[in-house]
Amino acid sequence: MQTPDWGALEAVDGVRLSWNVWPNSRMEAQKCVVPFGALVTPRKVLPEMPVVPYDPIRCKGCAACLNPYARVDFNAKLWICPFCYTRNHFPQHYASISETNLPAELFPTYTTIEYQLQRPAASPPAYMFVVDVCLIEEELSALKQSLTQALSLLPENASVGLITYGTHVHVHELGFEECPKSYVFRGSKEFTSQQIQDQLFRSTGGARPRPGQQANGAAVTGHQSKFLVPLADCEFQLTSVLEELSRDSFSALPDCRPARCTGTAVAVAATLLASSVSNTPARAMLFVGGPATDGGGQVVGKELETAMRSHKDIAKGAAPFMMKATKYYETVATQLCTNGHCLDVFACSLDQVGLAEMKVCAEKTGGMVVLAESFANTVFKTSFARMFTTEGEDALGVSSGGVFEVITSRDVKTAGCVGPCAALDKKTLPGAIADAPVGSGGTTAWKLCSLSNDTSLAVFFEPANRGDGKDGTQTAPQQQSQQFFLQFVTMCTVPSGETRLRVTTTTRRWTEGANVNDIAAGFDQEAGAALIARQLTWKMETEDEFDCPAATRWLDRSLIRLCQRFGDYRKDDPASFQLMPQFSIYPQFMFNLRRSQFVQVFNNSPDETAYYRMILWRENVLNSLVMIQPTLMAYSFNGPPEPVLLDVCSIAPDRILVLDAYFSVVIFHGQTIAQWRKANYQEQPEHEAFKQLLEAPKADAQEILGRRFPVPRLVDCDQHGSQARFLLAKLNPSATYNSAGMGGGSSDIIFTDDVSLQVFMEHLKRLAVAS
Repeated sequence: MQTPDWGALEAVDGVRLSWNVWPNSRMEAQKCVVPFGALVTPRKVLPEMPVVPYDPIRCKGCAACLNPYARVDFNAKLWICPFCYTRNHFPQHYASISETNLPAELFPTYTTIEYQLQRPAASPPAYMFVVDVCLIEEELSALKQSLTQALSLLPENASVGLITYGTHVHVHELGFEECPKSYVFRGSKEFTSQQIQDQLFRSTGGARPRPGQQANGAAVTGHQSKFLVPLADCEFQLTSVLEELSRDSFSALPDCRPARCTGTAVAVAATLLASSVSNTPARAMLFVGGPATDGGGQVVGKELETAMRSHKDIAKGAAPFMMKATKYYETVATQLCTNGHCLDVFACSLDQVGLAEMKVCAEKTGGMVVLAESFANTVFKTSFARMFTTEGEDALGVSSGGVFEVITSRDVKTAGCVGPCAALDKKTLPGAIADAPVGSGGTTAWKLCSLSNDTSLAVFFEPANRGDGKDGTQTAPQQQSQQFFLQFVTMCTVPSGETRLRVTTTTRRWTEGANVNDIAAGFDQEAGAALIARQLTWKMETEDEFDCPAATRWLDRSLIRLCQRFGDYRKDDPASFQLMPQFSIYPQFMFNLRRSQFVQVFNNSPDETAYYRMILWRENVLNSLVMIQPTLMAYSFNGPPEPVLLDVCSIAPDRILVLDAYFSVVIFHGQTIAQWRKANYQEQPEHEAFKQLLEAPKADAQEILGRRFPVPRLVDCDQHGSQARFLLAKLNPSATYNSAGMGGGSSDIIFTDDVSLQVFMEHLKRLAVAS
């Protein structure tokens, strides 16, 4: 039986469900193991989607928008909501509606439609640069160069501000043209929002600006113009300040780290934005090159003999600053979310900077995060420049002030959402919320302070009917063929300043829980793997006892239960085990997930683990799968490039491999190819084919780098070279140092005790068929 192309459905609506046929009770749903959920990309570019210049019609019962699944009575001029069955009358301007004169939202093919809301254009965006000056000269010079370049990419009507921090926090008054002027905050002290406002605004001789105080719908006047100034009015002043920016004048003591008050600087930026441009698009962009050693958000002591916390320290409770710093940043995150602002973090350092503590600010506000080794690194420079690209295929399409809402049929409950969002206290209908939350739960609406065209949210559901009769509900006899409906409503301000509302309505059907084949036919193993990855990492982030061994056991038990449910086998006969085609590569995804950097924290710092999980929580199904199970392409003289197994047996001396592991792209030259390249055969006219063979993988790797954000790290290495480890770490170890064939022939071997996929599958079959 051929499995449906679930990716084609995603291309139409930007929605992908793990299960497309649902059992009609919660008890039967739990037996399916993989969570029932949807991965939604609210701002996905959909070429066929209509955009209409009016406001939507909403149901007076549940606030669902009019959609193609509504039943319409053309004579009585009313429609029945498919979610709550409320009868709604059409407004007066729909009087001419008929079967031959339908509005766009009732067209059967327009399950996703976007409304251009009739609202005033949003204020120009505001950017607050928060710059670390405790860097070495080379790093500070590279950062200043990138910031100066960014000014040429910003729209002229955008407001900009500058805060620099080291031992103290300096808020630069860009509206003061006579000479450079700044307000200074002591870095070692924690300030309340009120204290920050008093210090910044009391010298003006008037009251503080009212949040959102505006003139002609554009820039806020008066007090804001001191610190947040339209770029056209302050470009020369800001450029001069950046050029003259020097290292912190308070140099570090011997054997000590520099005094760096990152947390205080972020708090000052959040309060300044809240006081000046509340509820209008604004970004605080933090550039940090080392750990915070002073003030709020401190993550390590100043003495160099005190090491940064590791995963082992956190597990043993030996990270003395972590809990306090996390609570501090949670307060800042709440302030940013309340005012609709976001925090972008550009962390460029060989050491940790405290990203694990401040991740809540970027997570809740939807801010971008880039982790690199240096401000001179291509990863940072290219990613930062792309933040301001507004046209072309590589444009991120950053929208702001978003609200994402989920409306479900009465027999479906919403458990929660895992993604870059913050929960709003909203419930569409009584009983619409699941008892056990997953991710950010207890609501049916979430705030998205910032989202790009690729931002994806994982929404988890469960059937409302428990199936045991204890909740007083019984499965209706007709529910076997009954449909249920899901509607995703996203309102946000797009880069052009317009307010758009996108409505996606989709339907799936119920079936009897015992009808295993029917349920299995609707399984999307790729979406299922992405949802399991988000659920697992959420549990690891929030549950103290859910460490790496516990997470691996949880994954293994879940996979065994799934195989027992949907496998075809005879009891105690592993050779008879066979999975349905819809589940054929799901065990492989789980094998790679349990080995991935999301689960295994060995050799990763807490900052790196937090970074990897943050990116996983915002990417779509395809990109999530590349993170879990990297793709491997082979280039050789034998034919065009071809995908090969993610296995050590794919290595050959006369072959070039390109590994796309999402965070890094590796070009791996086989031993013979590397020797020919070092002998410069590619420069000889008779070896033109070899030259083309060397160039093809580089061109494909650059194409990957050009379309991805954050930009991956590019590793160019040779077989048996030191950097070959970037490839070997991701390959299935089918040939190791202690295996019988020792790699056999020309293939490589991996020095590891990890089990191979073949051994993993043998154990899985044995445990699944055990009586």
